[in-house]
Amino acid sequence: MGVLFILIYLGIVLAVIEINTLIFTYTGLDRNIARFQVISMLTGTGFTTGESELIIDHPIRRRVGAFLILFGAFSLAVIISAISNLLSDAFYTAKISIAAGVLIIIIFLLKMPKVKDYLSEKLEHELEEHFDFRDLPIREALLTDDTDHVLDYTINESCDFIDKELRELIEEDEDINVLYIQRGEIKIRKDRLVTDLQEGDHIILYGDEQTIESKFGKKIEEKE
Repeated sequence: MGVLFILIYLGIVLAVIEINTLIFTYTGLDRNIARFQVISMLTGTGFTTGESELIIDHPIRRRVGAFLILFGAFSLAVIISAISNLLSDAFYTAKISIAAGVLIIIIFLLKMPKVKDYLSEKLEHELEEHFDFRDLPIREALLTDDTDHVLDYTINESCDFIDKELRELIEEDEDINVLYIQRGEIKIRKDRLVTDLQEGDHIILYGDEQTIESKFGKKIEEKE
């Protein structure tokens, strides 16, 4: 009986992983990244990767993440307790089976196209309505169109742009905006268009993807 309880509870944990993975994907996160981060938070391991910033920087994902961390700690206590009482009759297998069944139903509901569309729209609206613009990650704040990009262009030693100004490189009618130039620890904003570019500079660009690629070519790297 105790073994059955543990198996059912592990099924609940897997269901929680799937449900929260779906929720993360509905906020715009890649499914593979979402699943790994859910497992990381649930187990308390591996959540120090660079991808974790995609969770930390997003207000709604932070809330879901807090639940996962707490649920993971609770699950560990339950499993340890269950293993230590394998010979005991104090298992509520029937009740835990009902809970597992409910979670499975929730998973099927979340995978329905109408529910997916509703939740995606609802979560996006919640983000816009209740959180300050400054709290939004770059992807939600600036990349509102499929052609939008925020990009990091590095000036290396062989770059033709050395000693040139950005106002000489970018035409007024081109959909390219220079947010700032990162030069070591210094951010150049005010004089970004009239500053002579140096080796090692990072130009942070925002605008139309194709326009930027036609101007800066293969040196472009997406800044997450």
